Amino acid sequence: MSESNGALGFVLGSVIGAAVGAVAGMMFAPRAGIESRSMAADAMNDAWDAAVDAYETGSRGVSDHVENMRPVVDAKTDELRAKVDLARERMDQLRDSLSDTVATTSASVQDAMNNVAEKAAEADPTKAAEGVHVEVVDDPKPEGE
Repeated sequence: MSESNGALGFVLGSVIGAAVGAVAGMMFAPRAGIESRSMAADAMNDAWDAAVDAYETGSRGVSDHVENMRPVVDAKTDELRAKVDLARERMDQLRDSLSDTVATTSASVQDAMNNVAEKAAEADPTKAAEGVHVEVVDDPKPEGE
């Protein structure tokens, strides 16, 4: 963006400078009016041509810069997409693993509860366990986590 602003400033400065120069030249010139106007018109045409050339040069420079940056941006975009896809795959694997672990642990806990209830019933058949209540208590995190 700063290159295009610089080119615009250059063009604007050239046009204004040419206009001020033409006016000053006409006021202080020892020539006839027609000759001075002709010189002023030539100076304005030259200034306009210089401004157009500067604009075209700046425009080509910006276009070239954008074209040179496009492959780099595309490569980084592809790299980031691959990393996101890999992270998604890992999250899916972790979710599946966690789901399997929870199911296995739940089945193990249920089996353990049934074994405890059976042993309690065997120990004292008159007081069979009517139900077992299991409460999960979170362990406090060790320091450093």
